[in-house]
Amino acid sequence: MFWFQNMRWHTGALFAFVVFTSSAMAAPAGGVINVQAENDLFAGAGDRHFTNGVRLSWFTPPETHPERLINTAAKLPFFEPGTRLRFAFGMGQNMFTPEDISRRDPDPADRPYAGWLYGSIGMTSESAGCLPGNSGRCLLESLELDLGMVGPASLARQTQRKWHGLINVEKPEGWRHQIKNEPGAVLFYERKLRARVRDLTDGLQYDFTPHIGGALGNVYTYGAAGATVRLGDGLPRDYGPPRIRPSLPGSGFFEPNGGLAWYLFAGFEARAVARNIFLDGNSFTDSRSVDRKPLTGDLQGGLVFTAGRVRLSVTEVLRSEEFKGQDKPDIFGAISLSYAY
Repeated sequence: MFWFQNMRWHTGALFAFVVFTSSAMAAPAGGVINVQAENDLFAGAGDRHFTNGVRLSWFTPPETHPERLINTAAKLPFFEPGTRLRFAFGMGQNMFTPEDISRRDPDPADRPYAGWLYGSIGMTSESAGCLPGNSGRCLLESLELDLGMVGPASLARQTQRKWHGLINVEKPEGWRHQIKNEPGAVLFYERKLRARVRDLTDGLQYDFTPHIGGALGNVYTYGAAGATVRLGDGLPRDYGPPRIRPSLPGSGFFEPNGGLAWYLFAGFEARAVARNIFLDGNSFTDSRSVDRKPLTGDLQGGLVFTAGRVRLSVTEVLRSEEFKGQDKPDIFGAISLSYAY
């Protein structure tokens, strides 16, 4: 599998995880802070298409919100009453480049330079069947609103050029042709139905989780469906690793219990795309663009470790061609570190 072809950064991440968790073995907690990074460098590839994404997010503890706020959330059509509700806040930056970053005038048939700087607010609910010791269906629903800026105001040009200068690699030359400034808004919804965790052997479990979702906005508009399978120890603690959208859904929170746990995972998602500003170009003015493919998909695989209050995930992602003329799929890696307090 492609996940096992790039072990150097995985090994380094796991070593840092062991060092960090040596003093983090603790009792269960409520809120969770996540730091995420996705980059083609993690997969041994050069700058190409989706080249970097970073995100910082915070999930509130469940059952600690004012009753009025909980009642308001329960009136939304996506959330059932009587579920465990968490609120989430985040901020992030994504950047996209053509394959050849040495050209001052990029190939018009290749993906244009683009950046996305945004903040987010969202809600996540778990049905009662997800809680330890309960029977019934386990349903996880998430609703998130992202607001930000596409174009030079995203600061993607400055970020990439400074980073490339710091690590002494080729600087991108074509950012002056990036997609122009435009306010962006996108509403994401995801629904996951996790099958009951089953024992394969003593200490080894597996589960299967199909999902549907979608996005609506001038940045992204798409419908999605897919599934994830997991194999390991301690599966009920989360719903898969968090990812930067568009992606397979995971969970930005987990349930620590003071011990060690791990699992392997693999999944896929297919997307029917009606709008992708980073391919289609600006909504209200002329800009660089390419002919978007209406159907795309991701395959991913990886490993998650949980130790006390800390969770580390490493993922490799294979993304199908997103525009006409793209000669091969993209591959990139993702890493996330979560701390429960």
